[in-house]
Amino acid sequence: MKRFFQTIKNIFSIEDLRVRILNTIGFLIIFRLGSFIVLPGIDPNLLDPERNSSGILGYLNNFLGGAFNNASIFALGIMPYISASIIVQLLSFAVPYFQKLQKEGDSGRKRLNQYTRVLTIFITVFQGYSYLKGAIDPVVIINPGTFFYISSVVILIAGTMFCMWLGERITDKGIGNGISMLIMIGIVSRLPLALVSEVTDKFPGKAIFFIIELFVLFAIVVAVIALTQATRRIPIQYAKQVIGNKLYGGKRDFIPLKLNSAGVMPIIFAQALMFFPALIAGIWRDSDVGAYIGSTFSDPYSWQYSLLFAIMILIFTFFYTAITINSNDIADNLKRNGGFVPGVKPGKQTAEFIDTVLSRITLPGAIFLAAIAVLPAFAVTAGVGQNFAQFFGGTSLLILVGVVLDTLQQIESYLLMRHYEGMMKSGRVKGRSQFAAA
Repeated sequence: MKRFFQTIKNIFSIEDLRVRILNTIGFLIIFRLGSFIVLPGIDPNLLDPERNSSGILGYLNNFLGGAFNNASIFALGIMPYISASIIVQLLSFAVPYFQKLQKEGDSGRKRLNQYTRVLTIFITVFQGYSYLKGAIDPVVIINPGTFFYISSVVILIAGTMFCMWLGERITDKGIGNGISMLIMIGIVSRLPLALVSEVTDKFPGKAIFFIIELFVLFAIVVAVIALTQATRRIPIQYAKQVIGNKLYGGKRDFIPLKLNSAGVMPIIFAQALMFFPALIAGIWRDSDVGAYIGSTFSDPYSWQYSLLFAIMILIFTFFYTAITINSNDIADNLKRNGGFVPGVKPGKQTAEFIDTVLSRITLPGAIFLAAIAVLPAFAVTAGVGQNFAQFFGGTSLLILVGVVLDTLQQIESYLLMRHYEGMMKSGRVKGRSQFAAA
């Protein structure tokens, strides 16, 4: 305990780190406050907190920290931006023009960000109208009409763009990935209510079952951390060079390839796309197509939803790994710096070797990721309450663990740069050993 308080003291003794942490907290508070500001033209006293408490819309409401059910200006949160990012990244993978932009460095990334923002607006128009027509009870609208829908869609666009701006500010001025941080804080805000609801439901008659739930949850969290931290190290050797009268090089190192190199992004991407069927069903709820889609894919605990969700996670894991790790670039950098993988020729064969290793570790990582993602459906089947079951794996737990570990890694790097002891002596956060070696 003494060491814990000493670590906290060290964290706040570094001015830059202290400012970043306080900035992050401030931006997250603003984000949470916006979740309770109701759209103009809606009577907050008539809002039914249980209207979207089940099915995919209830899942979406928990994912957005209650903003969806509150009919707030942040009702869509950052989800349209994530959908736009998915589309732009797919284009960067398939369309030559976008591939060229991706290789142009900062200028290309800025252009891609502009396209993403513009596409976010168009997606928010579609999702905003779907939300107003399908998820909002017409009774709560004070004066329904064309002006209400147009003004509300504009406000939802502004809310989404403001959330995107907050995420960028957290990334630039705070700790970690701002977009992931906003998603995480929405999930965390629902955890106390879910826990209280589960305790109320299980006590006193099913107290033993609740204790078993906690043990199972702990085991799942440990498994998710192991998945997030697991690394395959490819050994590399640097050739010796004689410069003048001195000998350089000859050192050994390694290339760390994570079992799950894509992190939480495949989960976020897949989850963003899984919200579309419910919104489409809301627009055409009176038609046979809308009714079929609504009954089939609006329940996040149905086998159809779980199967489609798992398949999308598998696809996005391979896709995101392919666009984030370029084996050819790694091989070229090694060759330029006089490095090589023992037993493998530099250049093309090294790139093929790295690609083979990456494919072999990505497959079990993707399967494990998909299995963790659909665990809440099995938890509900076993008798766990729906709200609490969301934390038995799924998007909620994976994002929580991923973002928390990433934040700890950021803080740890600041501490190590200032020659302070890191966050933990054992069970180190990934990246600490690399930092120390550097």
